[in-house]
Amino acid sequence: MSATLARTSPNPWWVGFVCGMATFVDAAATTGIAVALVLFQSPAPGAAGLTFDQVGLLTGVLTAGVAVGSLVGGRLADRFGRRRVFLVTMTLIVLGSLTPFLGVSIGLLLPGIALIGLGVGADLPAALASISEAATDRNRGKILVFSNLLGGFGILLAVLIGIFFGALGETGGRIMFAAFGGVGIVVLLLRLTIPESASWIAARDERLSGVQTVRAERGRLRDFGRAPYRRPFVTLLVYYTLASVAVSVAGSFGPFVAVNVAGIPVNEYQTWTLLAMPAAILGAVWFMAVADTRWRMSYFVAGSIAVVAANLVPVVFGFTLPALIVSVLVSTFAGAFCFETIMKVWTQESFPTMLRSTAQGTVYAVARFATAGFNVVTPALLVLNPSGVYAGVSIVAALGFFIGWVGFRRGVRNEFDVEDRLVTAASPVAPVLAGDPLRP
Repeated sequence: MSATLARTSPNPWWVGFVCGMATFVDAAATTGIAVALVLFQSPAPGAAGLTFDQVGLLTGVLTAGVAVGSLVGGRLADRFGRRRVFLVTMTLIVLGSLTPFLGVSIGLLLPGIALIGLGVGADLPAALASISEAATDRNRGKILVFSNLLGGFGILLAVLIGIFFGALGETGGRIMFAAFGGVGIVVLLLRLTIPESASWIAARDERLSGVQTVRAERGRLRDFGRAPYRRPFVTLLVYYTLASVAVSVAGSFGPFVAVNVAGIPVNEYQTWTLLAMPAAILGAVWFMAVADTRWRMSYFVAGSIAVVAANLVPVVFGFTLPALIVSVLVSTFAGAFCFETIMKVWTQESFPTMLRSTAQGTVYAVARFATAGFNVVTPALLVLNPSGVYAGVSIVAALGFFIGWVGFRRGVRNEFDVEDRLVTAASPVAPVLAGDPLRP
């Protein structure tokens, strides 16, 4: 990034905190809704509340909303700016959080959860682009990891509410919605302190004035099908989609498995999952130390192996509380090196300004669409054959991580090093790989 852009950008750690708080709200909402839906379940056949099928449908709607929001929001953030999109999407989340206070029937929850999904999906690519464009090559990975860590605290909020209010049934579910909706209002106000991305403004001005830089010219959707963007784009789509489908079982249906497969009350299960928070913090801090170094691929491989093994623990030792907790702890720690965070770093580095948010949104969208389809039938499959489901997702996760390794094992082209260069027919922009002398 040029010195001019660096001088005009706000403090990157402040941007990382505010936009990371968006990740906090997103994680609290998606994790909290999974808990709340269990609390909204009918206590007995024929009684008021949600059925198993309705829990699956609403979980699928949430995931599909995230997918649609990611696809649309990412493109809008590249065309109209990161700040505008972020403000609108956080408003959608706040509005959706009000729904359970009108009622907990399927007809009322459906549109509210859809709004939350759209908001969560659309603000992620805008927030991540804001962070990466405010940062430098020396701290970009660290700040992205930091923002992801804040998402872990959002999960902690949902877990704590499940522990302290899980025995209250519907009331506990409403408290969950109120909590992430209230934080959403605070984050919306904080976001007003962050100006538009200087990199995006520069790209927009260069395009309007006809200056042909990589930043200004590489912004068409067809550019994803051309070198040098085709390889990382396809790799990220396949790797992250397969990994997401696998991770969603424990992430979205952990409380469901605890209650309906292992016979463990929600509050007891949530109490033990508190142990995952230190594991998440340790993994994130550890990855912060290596995210901007040549060692991150080695950690990616080690983390991938550990996550696959963690999914197999309940299959081998049975669906007991100790097995489920060990599985959650190991996958939470190891996932810091091979799942969400490294995907964000790779995506932010691999695409120029006017494609960055679109790429991030598209990767999220494809993964979420696939996950949404699987989530609709997951409750029924888990009740029918939980061991088969966990064994299957272990295989899917292993394939996804392998594809990620194949696509990025030789290094990553860093667009922040090249995107302000002039584009000429006689002098194409050369790839910049990890370890290249051009990298600082």
